[in-house]
Amino acid sequence: MSSGSAWFVAGTDTEVGKTFATCALLHVLRRQGIPAIGMKPVAAGTDAAGRNEDVEQLLLAASVQAPRELVNPYLFAPPIAPHIAAAEVGETIDFARIVAALNELRQRADAVLVEGVGGFRVPLGPQTDAADLAQTLGLPVILVVGMRLGCISHALLTQEAIAARGLPLAGWIANRIDPQMARFEENLEALKERMAAPLLGVIPPDSTPESAAAGLLLPGVRSMPAST
Repeated sequence: MSSGSAWFVAGTDTEVGKTFATCALLHVLRRQGIPAIGMKPVAAGTDAAGRNEDVEQLLLAASVQAPRELVNPYLFAPPIAPHIAAAEVGETIDFARIVAALNELRQRADAVLVEGVGGFRVPLGPQTDAADLAQTLGLPVILVVGMRLGCISHALLTQEAIAARGLPLAGWIANRIDPQMARFEENLEALKERMAAPLLGVIPPDSTPESAAAGLLLPGVRSMPAST
């Protein structure tokens, strides 16, 4: 694996488990002894201490420590769409700032997982969205599919949007966010037949990032059982 490898972790929608999947992939890298860190370029929603839950989870899962301003260049207090949150405080989400932070992280770690915000086309400004950010970063994309009713169409539409930006889809993860989803296996097979990238693993319900890592792969990185 080359130094400074990185991926962009996108989702088919909001609340599909991008942060969970990113943390699990960080544990895959940790098991292989690969120094890795997560990045959340844009986050919205803070607690009383001014911290964002997703960012904190990424910091905990990383095997390399870095300043919060690099891991999370843009943080907005209200848990609302980032373009609205940015407009309310008169701030513009500058992609150059995010690129600079990513470049610094790639100097500090052998692998960086960049987690997107919301779905792949979530607006980040009047004329920009998360797909524009992914295109600017130019990283291979890992797509997290929230396994629930409607996920096939969401996954295929997102796959088309990723391809339209000229980005490679490195693989996809099936996250069982609805444990009661009817015909899960049939839906999974339908996706495997239609997605133009390998399935990197299935995240079971009620798992932890550490336990989920045992069933996940990263392109070019071999997973291994947890040590006992």
